Amino acid sequence: MATKPLNVMTQQQPLISKLYCSPYETILLVRRRPKVANGGGFAVADAGQSLIFAVDGCGIIGRKDELVLRDGDGNALLLIRHTGGIIEALTLSRKWKGFSYESSKLVFTLREPNSCCSSKSPIRISAGSKTFEVRGDFSEGSCAIVDAAGQLIAQIGVKISVDLYHLRIMPGIDQAFVVGVIAVLDYVNGGSTRC
Repeated sequence: MATKPLNVMTQQQPLISKLYCSPYETILLVRRRPKVANGGGFAVADAGQSLIFAVDGCGIIGRKDELVLRDGDGNALLLIRHTGGIIEALTLSRKWKGFSYESSKLVFTLREPNSCCSSKSPIRISAGSKTFEVRGDFSEGSCAIVDAAGQLIAQIGVKISVDLYHLRIMPGIDQAFVVGVIAVLDYVNGGSTRC
């Protein structure tokens, strides 16, 4: 559903591809797949119910702490991995990294607060020279991704059911990047991508 045209102030911000940067505000539907043998993950559709993205969790790809973001045709776009180890145990955050499936180039790093720290600490995302923050509570279905200036880039909105909710993405923002971040949030909150 496209409602608001791209204005002069807003520019395309491709992190994965300009193909996923709409000049309009976009509402997508996220449907979680059930956690069953060889299952898990979620699908993202547009208002016409056409599949735009799919995220495969560990039930499908068979590896814990690893996710794959695919386009509507099933082509892999991002490989998202938790990068841990001894050093992480000593830090205040856990790191997830999203790599381009095609070039293996780092697209984004997401830092979530370590479980021993306050869960009220914000989740921070860096993508090249850009920084973002997750505000709100993903598990409650009310959170937003904002840029360094505090401007909204995406919002997880109305829950239609336990397994279906809206995702609102602002004009010019790379939708694949946002869905990759949502995949990590789903995983760390025990959602459908986690085994």
